[in-house]
Amino acid sequence: MFEKMRERWTNTIQPLVVRMGDLDPSSLTWASLGLAIVSFYLLSQATNDALGAGWIIGGVILILLAGILDGLDGALARHQGTDGPYGDFLDHTIDRVVDVGLLVAIGMNASFVDDPSTGLLAGLLTLFGSYMGTQAQSVGLGRIYGGFSRADRMVLTILSLLVVSWQAYTGASGISIDSLHWAMEVFNLGNSELNGMTFALAISAWGGVYTFLVRFVKTRAQLI
Repeated sequence: MFEKMRERWTNTIQPLVVRMGDLDPSSLTWASLGLAIVSFYLLSQATNDALGAGWIIGGVILILLAGILDGLDGALARHQGTDGPYGDFLDHTIDRVVDVGLLVAIGMNASFVDDPSTGLLAGLLTLFGSYMGTQAQSVGLGRIYGGFSRADRMVLTILSLLVVSWQAYTGASGISIDSLHWAMEVFNLGNSELNGMTFALAISAWGGVYTFLVRFVKTRAQLI
């Protein structure tokens, strides 16, 4: 859904791109990774109190800044006429590191997530969806999109983190899964409480499965 806003975003940042002149686009890519790593630390260590709420907000701000730099690097390279295979490779590699690192960091937060392995699972399933998009290219097709896009996942993750920061600040509790249908336990990846962080993990994991299936079907249809 949010992928459709890409053209509007490109037009919005164009004046900033022009002002950057001869700045190396790859420096923006590496800077986005640095900001993301600091964000991972804040999100993984945030506690369920007012101080933790501030750490979560700080993590969200850094992720947003990293996303802005990630959007600027490609636009700057195209403006300079220096876009090429290496830049595309580096950009997609950093994107995957950020995608998985963010989910692993959320899973490592013991204040809101019972089992850190759920972050690893969410990261793995997210990679499945991304893999299917690039695998189509390896067999001679164009890149396959569809399903739960990266933009959709990032927006929902950020919104979920804002919710859990409010929960930490106010001392509010999440929703206990014990009193709900067993299907909710499966959806929540076995975590006992549904809160902003566990929701982000769950929606990323199941969104990854959905994306994998959608892109597999699309790729198969074009190949046969």
